[in-house]
Amino acid sequence: MQDLKEFLIERGYQRIKLKRTATNHFEIKASINGNKGRFILDTGASKSCVGLEDIELFELNTEESDHKASGAGRDEIDTLISSKNHVSIGKFKLKNIMLILIDLKHINNALEKQDVEPIQGILGADILHKGKAIIDYNKKYLYLLNKKISKLALQTTDIT
Repeated sequence: MQDLKEFLIERGYQRIKLKRTATNHFEIKASINGNKGRFILDTGASKSCVGLEDIELFELNTEESDHKASGAGRDEIDTLISSKNHVSIGKFKLKNIMLILIDLKHINNALEKQDVEPIQGILGADILHKGKAIIDYNKKYLYLLNKKISKLALQTTDIT
């Protein structure tokens, strides 16, 4: 019987290791515009976010935004937006991604209290949806569909 890893890789998925933090979040390494960072994987976040303090690190062009971000807390958070970004997670790549920029100090303060290193952002449902994400919670892996490979895999599957 074929396991999940083999099944998904045959269909063009990329496998990315997740790290469980002391706060019970999954941490993931990703690059934005070629620059590496540490992110929390958050299926409940509708948009992916980067901290305001990392605008230069990720070479982001920003614009004013009327959009207010909200989370589990009661307060709304002022935001900026950045368009036309390249995001890489392992070998999985996306172009022209819009990111929301928010102040992550409150999140990083909470992580620090739990002896977790600060993060540069949050990877949300927008990127997970585009990658047709599958999370293996038990083995701590994220699978993202590489569209070019998946088309080839489907053609190969149709032939046999």
